[in-house]
Amino acid sequence: MDEILIQNARAYASQHQLAIVEPLGFGIHGIIFVAKNNNNPGNSALKIHRYAEPYLRERDVYKRLREAGISTILGFQVPELFRANDSLHIIEMSIVTRPFVLDFAGAYLDAPPDFPDETWLAWEAEKREQFEDRWPMVQRILGALEELDIHMVDVSPSNIAFVD
Repeated sequence: MDEILIQNARAYASQHQLAIVEPLGFGIHGIIFVAKNNNNPGNSALKIHRYAEPYLRERDVYKRLREAGISTILGFQVPELFRANDSLHIIEMSIVTRPFVLDFAGAYLDAPPDFPDETWLAWEAEKREQFEDRWPMVQRILGALEELDIHMVDVSPSNIAFVD
């Protein structure tokens, strides 16, 4: 794991009286840890981003969802934003269980990316293959996000996860 990201997680945890419990996941944008609040019951997820741009996109998506009062999309849980730290590129959020929609570091706000038609066609073909008979539901979820002007392009079964 990236030692700088771990150091950032420790610094954030110290500032907010959190204990880092265990790794929750990792990806191209960063790492995620489970954190326990030393003063209150319950755990949260800390997502520590490698770079500012994906962090800012994801932070802004979670802010928009929070402002809209969105905690589920068509029955799929969405993490709730607790706090964010712009200097450490950390988002603290609730931990969700399946079914869920998460990981908005690759999302676009207010307008979809300006990809050529061929790129969109290839993207959709790949997503249809990944999700198979669940693709229509994924399309509905993406449509619900687009109604909020959130355009999610990093779509996979790990970030739009069904119960089974």
